[in-house]
Amino acid sequence: MSRIEELFNKKNKGVLNVYCTAGFPKLDSTITVMKALQKNGADLIELGMPYSDPLADGEVIQNSGSVALGNGMTIETLFMQLENCRKDIQIPIILMGYMNPVLQYGFEKFCADAARLGIDGLILPDLPQHEFESEYGSIIQKYGLDFIFLITPETSEERIKKLDALSSGFLYAVSSSSTTGNEKDFSLVENYLQRLQNLSLKNPILVGFGVKDRITFQSVCKNANGAIIGSAYIKALNNGEDIETATSKFLQSVL
Repeated sequence: MSRIEELFNKKNKGVLNVYCTAGFPKLDSTITVMKALQKNGADLIELGMPYSDPLADGEVIQNSGSVALGNGMTIETLFMQLENCRKDIQIPIILMGYMNPVLQYGFEKFCADAARLGIDGLILPDLPQHEFESEYGSIIQKYGLDFIFLITPETSEERIKKLDALSSGFLYAVSSSSTTGNEKDFSLVENYLQRLQNLSLKNPILVGFGVKDRITFQSVCKNANGAIIGSAYIKALNNGEDIETATSKFLQSVL
């Protein structure tokens, strides 16, 4: 059983996945941030691999990615940083990023190295479904990695079921068709999540985009297994406090 499966077997509600950008705020902050997230109550870590053209990311995460790239973060550097991460980090780790740098690294080499380092799953929003099915999915599965597809309120029921069948680990329910970090009307989100519940999908559902505090976290958890928080945490890391203090305060404000 994968670490992600184990997590959802033990905890079916109120699961918190926190996004952080590798190499932010400093190049060598990655492991410090991950340890602080684990210590202060995150259930999953979604580790963003910075890219110069991040289509799904809002301004806050884009800026953190620019800082990380300026700090010198690359996939090679990140994998060096993660070399012994499983000595300290027990919770699941997902790599989130975009296809261009992964293809430059070499797709199969990327999956092999990620698996060797103890990475549990991948989120690659710009990997099309047909390419996953025809080419990349078999490589991802060969190395025992979960792959998480994104769905939105506009995704058709037929396509939701298809992406659910192809996904493993969980399904990423984008709260609305916009970039991360924007304000959301969570009454509309509730209808969407109830619709997903009625489809009896095989994967747990985590909701992302616009979840930022205890109120929004609890709101989406009523109709989903948990939530993904990114921009609000990046903002918290930006406030000048040390990583441990900023992380502790932030997660206390959510959980």
